Amino acid sequence: MSKIFITGSTDGIGFLAAKQLLKEGHEVYFHARNEKRAKDVKQKLEKEVKVLVADLSDINQIRRLARELNEFGPYDAIIHNAGVISVPSEIMFTVNVIAPYLLTTLVEKPERLVYLSSSMHRSGNTFKGNLNIQNVNYSDSKLYITTLMSAFARQYPDMYINAVDPGWVPTKMGGSGAPDDLQKGYETQVWLATSQDREALVSGKYFYHKKQQNTNSIVDNIAFQERLIEACEAFIKE
Repeated sequence: MSKIFITGSTDGIGFLAAKQLLKEGHEVYFHARNEKRAKDVKQKLEKEVKVLVADLSDINQIRRLARELNEFGPYDAIIHNAGVISVPSEIMFTVNVIAPYLLTTLVEKPERLVYLSSSMHRSGNTFKGNLNIQNVNYSDSKLYITTLMSAFARQYPDMYINAVDPGWVPTKMGGSGAPDDLQKGYETQVWLATSQDREALVSGKYFYHKKQQNTNSIVDNIAFQERLIEACEAFIKE
């Protein structure tokens, strides 16, 4: 049995992954944006679970969440699933990039880390010099988190650190008409977080439906990785 924390696990893919992990007998710590969502998710489940509350658009709340995770940890795996799309650029950057960055750097390292990416990362924009947060779009944010995954995999070679493209799936974010397989989307997160399959025991890889896929070539560029980390640190200190 593994101990697993999942951000954004009150609905969508995060909730389905958490439910599957519970079904398999794992100990799952949920995350909710606010107390109402925490109450709602507890009512949807048949067993008592721990739900940590933090608005990931607020850096102070992210830091508090990191402290709480360390109090309840360590974990075997952390799934950085939370993400937003139709919001202002600064909020998108904070939730999609800064939150997983801080929760990786401040929380005691688990054996496995899984980051939610997207095929849209391939059309994301790089930057030179200072990053203009006001120009960050969804594709950019997914390029950045996929790049951070690669950087962390290089930094922590004893861990299994990977990214998942769940596909365009029918969730609140994806819309009811999305054509991809919802089950395969969340099953890949579960698989990377717990499986002993040889194919899952890798690091620095990008998966779609349990299959490795190519990324935007800039993801593995060390100079860009370092530039992005500097941009994250600068944003946090502002």
